[in-house]
Amino acid sequence: MLFSRLDLPVDFTKIRNEIRTLLCARWVDHVNAGGYDGKWDVLPLRTLKEHHGRHPILQAFSIESTGKWGDLDILKRCSSLQNWLASFQCPVKSVRLMRLAPGGHIKPHRDLGLEWHSGEARLHLPIWSDTNVHFMVKGQPVPMQVGELWYINAGEVHEVRNDSEQNRIHLVIDCEVNDWLFGCFDDDSVMSA
Repeated sequence: MLFSRLDLPVDFTKIRNEIRTLLCARWVDHVNAGGYDGKWDVLPLRTLKEHHGRHPILQAFSIESTGKWGDLDILKRCSSLQNWLASFQCPVKSVRLMRLAPGGHIKPHRDLGLEWHSGEARLHLPIWSDTNVHFMVKGQPVPMQVGELWYINAGEVHEVRNDSEQNRIHLVIDCEVNDWLFGCFDDDSVMSA
């Protein structure tokens, strides 16, 4: 499976309004500078507990671990978002906001181990986007719309181009796959390889 929309209710207006208050927070540039063109930055919201109180780079990018995860204080300011994430009936690991500036390009890459059959899932909730933002997985366009939650198989080659004139901001959630999460996949939107 390359991607699927998830059939999970989202109180999107409240969540988006809370995220709007975070736009002036301390975002950090993505550490893989060779993996993109333009401006791509990240705001960590949930991270490994061992990195609480440490530099935001560790909070944003130390996501491959079996340690304990916890909400950062900045997420605690967003009660609707925090409550929505708490409603997930699967273990939630990393949660980050990822912003790709106009003209930005996240080059083709793979994030090995982040596919449902390996027990891990990467979910995307577009907060701000545009029809001129192109998200591709294994050459297939993912028809994400603002306010919809999507699984993408990050273990396959994927890339993003922001050919619009606005920032593309996604909430990116890494979580463990279980029967509940798999049951949320929308059969009508599943794109298989």
